Amino acid sequence: MTGPRRDQGFTARIELPVPAEAVRAWLARPGATERLAPPWEPAAGPTLGKDLPWRHEARVVALGPGRSVLEDEVEYRRASGGLGRWLGAASMEDRLQRLFTYRHAVLVDDLSRHALYPGRPLRVAITGASGLIGRALSAMLSAGGHEVIAVVRGVAGAGQIAWDPLAGTLTPDPLRGVDAVVHLAGENIGEGRWSEEKRRRILDSRVAGTRLIATALASLSDGPRTLVSASAIGWYGDRTAPVDESSARGEGFLPDVCEAWERAADPARAAGLRVVHPRIGIVLSLAGGALAQLAPVFAAGAGGRVGDGGQGMSWIALDDVVAALHAQLLSPALEGPVNLTAPAPVDNAAFARTLGEVLHRPSFLPLPGAAVKLLLGERGSRLLLDGAFVQPARLVAVGHRFAYPELGGALRHLLGRQAQRRGRGRGDGVA
Repeated sequence: MTGPRRDQGFTARIELPVPAEAVRAWLARPGATERLAPPWEPAAGPTLGKDLPWRHEARVVALGPGRSVLEDEVEYRRASGGLGRWLGAASMEDRLQRLFTYRHAVLVDDLSRHALYPGRPLRVAITGASGLIGRALSAMLSAGGHEVIAVVRGVAGAGQIAWDPLAGTLTPDPLRGVDAVVHLAGENIGEGRWSEEKRRRILDSRVAGTRLIATALASLSDGPRTLVSASAIGWYGDRTAPVDESSARGEGFLPDVCEAWERAADPARAAGLRVVHPRIGIVLSLAGGALAQLAPVFAAGAGGRVGDGGQGMSWIALDDVVAALHAQLLSPALEGPVNLTAPAPVDNAAFARTLGEVLHRPSFLPLPGAAVKLLLGERGSRLLLDGAFVQPARLVAVGHRFAYPELGGALRHLLGRQAQRRGRGRGDGVA
């Protein structure tokens, strides 16, 4: 039987290595809400589920020079009495614990990244701003006080720039006064079979778009002086030995695409711009990409290695992708190819085993390589059965810090499976 409803309290507290005014400013800016929303809890707003209203108050208190504390206080309602009381309490308190552990991890990391580069705010134009990486980067930059200008296909809205990469149309004038461009747009290689038409779109969307951006920037004397133009670890092809930025390119379609993609930025290089090519690895996020597809399968106990499991998986958490792109925008020491991968790549079998352990599920149902080739064709062979063990040597050389260097820690953060300490009501939370 359901008893009367009563308010319950939950408090989470964390000390921050920045002044209170910097925390308050970050929380008030566009992008902060998106940065703090865990992908597994899309209703982290007025409610946390059906008939579970909650009220959230955040207080920032100065602790001294350069230090502050954030206290998140939540009041929510739950049914009291009987078994439902205890099930409801565990569920709601655990969900709040997961939510604020995630939020605080993101907040601390973002504030620390921005504190490394305390100069004036930048105006940054981003192509592919609506994609997985583009959305996260836009939110991170906006919350940090930078201005983000989305470069969009079709009609540009307020604060946007229009372009058509395949038609070759981009008016350079709107880029005057912009400090940097991050070019992320390109045909999705993970969707559909690789027909000749698909392969052409994969190549053309990258080469034509990059050349158009680079040529436009080269024509401006008062335009951006930094171009961060995406590439991929497909450059290295299928490798068994570790590789880094000094390694030669591999053989095959994807290495061919990556080489042409990077060379398309030559007009900007020739004009004296600092051009960075982030060679992006397997980006892990529940909001999209490989992990979003694998997590439900493994959660159902149906996961396992692909093929023989020996192929390299050079992964990186989405938060570390965003942090590395932020560093490439602001660090003059980074130029040319820069691998965006975690420093501890694993083989596919180890990836499957770790994902199963984090989800507390078995991971012994393999997907045979023959089935991959039959079902997915060349796309499956290249993306699932090939691999490489890619090291981020240039990021390591400049002292870049990875928030999630090990796969287990990254997956626990991304899936909300962090080590938790259950609260006991008001005043008891995380420190």
